[in-house]
Amino acid sequence: MKMVSAAKLRRAQDAITQMRPYAVKLQEILSNVSASLDASENTFAAEREVKSVLIVAVTSNRGLAGAFNTNIFKAITPLLAQHDDKKVKVLSIGKKAADYYSKRGYSVNEEFPNAGAAMFDDLSFANVSAVAQKVMDQYINEDYDKVYVVYNSFKNAAVQQVQVAQFLPVLPPETSDEDTSSVDYIYEPSKAEIVKDLIPKSLKTQFYKGVLDSHAGEHGARMTAMHKATDNAGEMLKELKLTYNKARQAAITAEILEIVGGAEALNN
Repeated sequence: MKMVSAAKLRRAQDAITQMRPYAVKLQEILSNVSASLDASENTFAAEREVKSVLIVAVTSNRGLAGAFNTNIFKAITPLLAQHDDKKVKVLSIGKKAADYYSKRGYSVNEEFPNAGAAMFDDLSFANVSAVAQKVMDQYINEDYDKVYVVYNSFKNAAVQQVQVAQFLPVLPPETSDEDTSSVDYIYEPSKAEIVKDLIPKSLKTQFYKGVLDSHAGEHGARMTAMHKATDNAGEMLKELKLTYNKARQAAITAEILEIVGGAEALNN
């Protein structure tokens, strides 16, 4: 399993490292553009009273990946407590979250039959963006007032960091006291037309990035977990072999003492 995950990790790592610079820059542009728009121009940034919440949990389809999935569940627990009085639904990307939250009475993937375990069977931008588009449509229709995406961000084969990102509404760019500059863009052919295409595309890209991050992190976590399991099994074998040899030697010594004692008794 370690070797299989190592082979898959290379492809998944290449995919996320090539995607990440584009996604980060697009997110920066999205935040800056959204901050300059009125609420009527950008429906994806509309703040309203939170009555219903959707939590997108990106996990794996299989276990044996250490604390990869458990860390996601731990990160979601405070969100559930924060919105305890709200209507909360869970969108599971990956089978583990669906199993976990279904057993705990949450509504999981009712409106998203193409998500869940099937997402990783054919992981592509088209499939992921279709789910993202449905989430965006439901937000516009006010089925949900806030959407979170919780996933493992891939750092390297041994390190994955859990990210709790607010997907909708779009957050304004973070500014500090030292950074007072604003970005001014030239729109061609027109601002309305660019914004109409840019914001949905950027949101889909961020959603896809989260899934790619988790996909690479899963293989890294499983490779590390199986490596540790192999080492632990080797140590256990050594300890058991030593214990076996000690017991065997003690039995042989006891038999020799009995034989010697019996011979001495006959001689006397």
